[in-house]
Amino acid sequence: MNLSEGYGVLKCQAIAGKTELGKDTPHYQVHVNDGKFSYRLAVNVRSSQKPFDVLYLVENSFEHYITDKLDKLDFGFTKIAETDRKAGGIALDYIRSNLFKVSEMKPLPFNLPGENNDLNEQIDSYIKRAIETKAVIYVFGEPWGLEKPEDKPDKIFGFQPGRGVHNIHMNQGNSGAFAKENGVYQDGGLLIHFPSAIASQENWVGAFFAFQSQSFHTDDRTGNPIDKKVGTEPPDPSTPAVKAQVKIVAALVNPLGDDAGKESVTLINSSPEQIDFNGWTLTNKLKQKQPLDGLKIEPSASFTVPLDKQQIQLSNDGGIITILNQEGIKVDGVSYTKEDAKDQGWTIVF
Repeated sequence: MNLSEGYGVLKCQAIAGKTELGKDTPHYQVHVNDGKFSYRLAVNVRSSQKPFDVLYLVENSFEHYITDKLDKLDFGFTKIAETDRKAGGIALDYIRSNLFKVSEMKPLPFNLPGENNDLNEQIDSYIKRAIETKAVIYVFGEPWGLEKPEDKPDKIFGFQPGRGVHNIHMNQGNSGAFAKENGVYQDGGLLIHFPSAIASQENWVGAFFAFQSQSFHTDDRTGNPIDKKVGTEPPDPSTPAVKAQVKIVAALVNPLGDDAGKESVTLINSSPEQIDFNGWTLTNKLKQKQPLDGLKIEPSASFTVPLDKQQIQLSNDGGIITILNQEGIKVDGVSYTKEDAKDQGWTIVF
C-alpha cells in the first residue's frame, strides 16, 4: 500500500479565504487557526493534467456516523495511524465509506465570468459563512510544517511559522506519475459544522473533490485503479464502475426487542432485467458479509433481505451498508447515523 504517512484531520476555524487565478495549478487558500497555531489550507481548484476541471460535490445536509466521532476530537491536527485507516474509523474513503454518491460529482471550471458559478466561488461562499458563524472545520489531508514549521512567513497569508494541509481531495485511483499517492482510507475533504441556537438545527456540510483523471473503481488493498485500460489511458471517472442495477432503499437497523436477527435490508431492482444474486454480498462497516446466493429479483421489484446475525449485524451507533456483485465490485452503498437508528422498530428509508 502507498499509504500517506502524515494523513490526518485538522479541527480548526477559518479566518480568511483567498482565490488564486493566474497559475497553472491554482488553489483556493484558507487561513485557519486551531486555537494555538495558524495553518493554510490549499484546496486544488484545477488539475495539473487534462481534463483540467476538478470534480466536486457539496452535500448541504451531510449525514454520516463519522460526524459523531469528529465532534469528540480536540482542536488541532490528529494524525490517523495506518491501523486506524479502516471501515468504521474517522478516515475518509470516497468509495468505501459511503459518504456520498460518487456519480453526483460534477466538473466545474475554477474561474468563469459572472457570480457564484465557478469552483473558487463555490468554496468561497462556504468559507465566508463559516467565518461569519464561527463554524468548526474538519480538514482531511496531508500536513506540512507540523514537525518542522517553515522558517519564513506563509507565502499567502504572512503568518509565521508556516504550516498547513494539502491533498484535500481523493487520494486513490491515480495512474501514471501520481500512482505513488494511491491508498485506501486516506482521502481528503472539508467537513464544516455550522452552529445553531437550536441543537436540532445544527448543520453539517461536506465538500469533496477529485480529479477527472482518477478512477472510482480501485483495489481494496492498494487504492490503485482497477480498469482494463489502466496503463493505456485514464479510466473514465464520470460514472461509477458499475451501473447501479440494484439500490439499497431501506433498512431495519434497530428492531423491536433484542433479537438482532430481525434486522433487514430492502433492495430494489432498478434495471429492466431479472437479477440473479449468486455471488453477491451485503457488507457493513466492519466488513462482515452476508451472501445473497439464491436470491432473484424481477425488474422494478423490491425484496427485503432478512439479516443473519451470525454473519452480519448493523450497529445502532451508525454505520454503512454496501452491496457487492460477484466480482466484489461496489454496486450501491448507503450510510446512516446514530440519530437515524435511535427509534426502535422504525425502518430507515434512504
